[in-house]
Amino acid sequence: MQRIGLLKKMLPGFIPLFVFIAIDEIWGTKAGLIAALVIGTAELLWILIREKRFDRFVLFDTLLLLALGGVSLLLNNDIFFKLKPGLVELILCAVLALSVFSKVNVVALMSKRYMKDIELSEEQTNKMRDTLRIMFFIFLGHTLLVFYAAFYLPDGAWAFISGGLFYILFGLVFIYEMYRQRKAAKKLLPEEQLPVVDESGKVIGKAPRSICHKGQKLLHPVVHLHVLNKNNGIYLQKRPASKLIQPGKWDTAVGGHIAFGEDVKTALAREAWEEIGLKDFSARIVKEYIWESEIEKELVYLFITNDFQSIHLHSEEVEEGRFWTLNQIRKNLGQGIFTPNFEHEFKLLSAKF
Repeated sequence: MQRIGLLKKMLPGFIPLFVFIAIDEIWGTKAGLIAALVIGTAELLWILIREKRFDRFVLFDTLLLLALGGVSLLLNNDIFFKLKPGLVELILCAVLALSVFSKVNVVALMSKRYMKDIELSEEQTNKMRDTLRIMFFIFLGHTLLVFYAAFYLPDGAWAFISGGLFYILFGLVFIYEMYRQRKAAKKLLPEEQLPVVDESGKVIGKAPRSICHKGQKLLHPVVHLHVLNKNNGIYLQKRPASKLIQPGKWDTAVGGHIAFGEDVKTALAREAWEEIGLKDFSARIVKEYIWESEIEKELVYLFITNDFQSIHLHSEEVEEGRFWTLNQIRKNLGQGIFTPNFEHEFKLLSAKF
């Protein structure tokens, strides 16, 4: 629901413009100017008192509205009066166009004063641009319609097009974004939720599994278990060819995600049973480290066990499993036989063999 939240955060920045247009059409330009001045001043004071800073963007917004209204009063021209809502909206379109088609996202910069608690990722910024692109084309079409109505349509039709229709269009954009966000959320709803953690392992949020593997580098915890026999042979599993990540390569005996709300020991016991049928084992943790690949970032809890008697493969997640001697592993390092993560861990654990 990030784009919906973004629209809500952006909306206060447009309030003086919306109120100016509405009051201008009902009670006249003077009343609209007074309303814009009152609202702009109130926003300035609110930000000054609450955030202890002077917001130049609010001042610019307010002065722009006062300038346009003042020109209308001075010229006292009926056509210019009818074109004025379109001219104001044309400025809005220009701001949207800069935000969408240039490297400077003006709307994002202006809206930061309303969203100080939000940091947008690259993906979120791109989604924001998608929303602004939709708004640009809709409001550009509406602006052209306002100009057409000013010259060729009756006063009643012009009043509805330049005022009420603007709010309807903005409302439709808002509803469309809400529908799109909820539809996307439903697709992710059945997915496994993984905890998002900081580098100390403290849970700071959660995210769907697919999002964690989508390149956003959300740090999430996993458990790895190395199974050793009496001769220090290491049990490895072969990943199926159908796997998205490192298909067909030999990997650590047990590796899997910690589910949201699950502790490390419970996750280790569950993954050991699911992957290699291992149960009733004791394990000791030897290291915690962060592993980062092109698509994900993991906080790894690395365990070792010498209990291997109950191993039996019963899952389609593992194609094959067997013990490898230390010499066999060393001879094949760097040959594309093992996963990069296993080779990294083998080097970490070499001192223990």
